[in-house]
Amino acid sequence: MGNLFGKTKTKPVSRVTEQDKAILQLKQQRDKLKQYQKRIELSLEKDRELAKKCLANGRKERAKTLLRKKKYQEKLLSNTDAQLETLEKLASDIEFAQVEAQVVSGLKVGNEALKKVNEVLSIDEVEQILDETRESIEKQQEIDALLNGVLTEEDEDEVLAELENLIGASDQVKEKGAEEEDIGSRLPDVPDDELAKERKRKEKGSTKKVAVEA
Repeated sequence: MGNLFGKTKTKPVSRVTEQDKAILQLKQQRDKLKQYQKRIELSLEKDRELAKKCLANGRKERAKTLLRKKKYQEKLLSNTDAQLETLEKLASDIEFAQVEAQVVSGLKVGNEALKKVNEVLSIDEVEQILDETRESIEKQQEIDALLNGVLTEEDEDEVLAELENLIGASDQVKEKGAEEEDIGSRLPDVPDDELAKERKRKEKGSTKKVAVEA
């Protein structure tokens, strides 16, 4: 009943691939082999020391048995070296294959993007754009050639002279405006008291004028 009314939680998609699991298993096996090698090496050293003691005590056959055991374990150790090399090579090959798969995937994405760009810009459209650009440049060159052919050297001098006159007139207007602003800033300000007195004087004059007319 709870599942009917409650929301079911979706499990997140795992990013661990089968190749990743295989690499992990190979590395775990490699680590176990290395631990096994350490145990064998310790056992070899112990058997060698025990063989020495047996010989010292006159137990030659026991020492011989220990040395045989030691020799057999040395062969096992040599075999584990070969197995370790195989495991490490397999793990390396799988990791390299993953890198190659990523490269191929990247190339595939890039190829698809390139196809879309080529679809947007077809060869005919590019040729048309280049032709239109070429025509625009040729027209501009023709206009420049006509203007250069119409205007003589004397005309060019007059154009430059007129340009200089316009620049000079513009500078004069700017200087005149600056001078007027400077003169205005140098005029003395009329005191507020004088303005008030002048205003009262005018009001009295107008009042007397109205009384006389009445």
